[in-house]
Amino acid sequence: MKLLENKTFSIGNTSGRFTLAIVLITACFALWGFANNVTTPMVGTFSKIFRISTTEGTLVPVVFNLGYFLMAFPAALFIQRYSFKWGVIVGLGLYAAGTLFFLPAKGIGAFYPFLMSYFIMTCGLSFLETSCNPYIYCMGNEQSGIQRLNAAQAFNALGAVAGIFLAMAVQSQINAMDSFERQQLPLQQFNIIKDHDLGVLIQPYIFIGAVVVLIMVIIWLTRMPHVETADSQKGLMETIRELAQRENYREGVLAEFFYVGAQVACWSFIIQYGTRVFMVEGMTEQAAEITAQKYNIVAMCFFAASRFICTWLIQWLSPERMLSTMGIIGMVAIFGTITFTDRNGIYCLVAVSICLSLMFPTIYGLALRGIGENIKIAGAGLIMAILGGSFFPPIQAAIIESDIMLFGLPATNLSFLIPLICLAMVVWYSHRAYVRHSIQGTEE
Repeated sequence: MKLLENKTFSIGNTSGRFTLAIVLITACFALWGFANNVTTPMVGTFSKIFRISTTEGTLVPVVFNLGYFLMAFPAALFIQRYSFKWGVIVGLGLYAAGTLFFLPAKGIGAFYPFLMSYFIMTCGLSFLETSCNPYIYCMGNEQSGIQRLNAAQAFNALGAVAGIFLAMAVQSQINAMDSFERQQLPLQQFNIIKDHDLGVLIQPYIFIGAVVVLIMVIIWLTRMPHVETADSQKGLMETIRELAQRENYREGVLAEFFYVGAQVACWSFIIQYGTRVFMVEGMTEQAAEITAQKYNIVAMCFFAASRFICTWLIQWLSPERMLSTMGIIGMVAIFGTITFTDRNGIYCLVAVSICLSLMFPTIYGLALRGIGENIKIAGAGLIMAILGGSFFPPIQAAIIESDIMLFGLPATNLSFLIPLICLAMVVWYSHRAYVRHSIQGTEE
């Protein structure tokens, strides 16, 4: 692969005339970080507003991540035919369309139109991630690709923090009536409260939709570096066969699938976990939810800070060893989340986010090592692995709703066995990648 006019780009060493292009692409990382993390806490909010079960509420992350899965390969084929820039523009357009569809969804007043809004939005996010991740990876030499990805993804974490703050603002403004009280309301009164709460819920999405449109127009008007790859004439099936033969890539896709499952599981259910702990302490349901959301914000702040720190450390330390170390520490923290039934458990759950911070970009970069001309399709496969965020949360929700108790541990605690297993798979991959790269000297 090569860049137009043989220019070399990187986060730290960028040609002045393309500085704006680098800033704009990095801003896109913040945009999808915002979308992911303003949405994750909405599982409980939707369950309350529409009087649906927690399991049905998990259709929000299911649909959210399904859009990533279904659109990744079409996005890769699009950018292969056209360019990374146009992939970004289409992604932003779909993102904006999905957020603005919240207005008619509110008018309809049913749960499933909101799922359609999320699906359209995440089709756009899939285009964005399929375009932006390999775009940043290509802006310089391959040896520093993982560091560039971590640097750009650090701004994703800042967007995530902003999303969590707005999610907390939404949850504090909806009607204070708890789930049980809402169930007892007559239909007319329930619909009045629901309409008010939906009006509050859609505000951050309309705001970010306007911001996305603005950035889309700026990128359209900006000259962006063009990456040329030799895979433009290669058939899709031939490319997929070549990728499937690469052990490092196959296992990287699997590791990304489990990592996203762990992330979404931890972030989707930190509210439920904290709410149970704080209600046992005597708080009302809404007060417990708001307090739990504050811990969620702390977790996101740790996540963001850790990503910047890890980006700095990865200059000197092996990314494989950093990944395995963070994975093991994360597993220990999740074990604490499972075994503690008081605030110590939520402290452990907050600490997990520190360990999650470097995982997505590091797995992504490790899996792309030696890919060469197949990078666009390879990137799509890794984005499809985000489907893990749809696969694992319903399993965890089913455990929570089962109300089972084992060894004196409530179902909410036991449900975190799911992310524990997921992080074990990440540790397995990091060890395998280390053996291949540092001992065997191969990336196959």
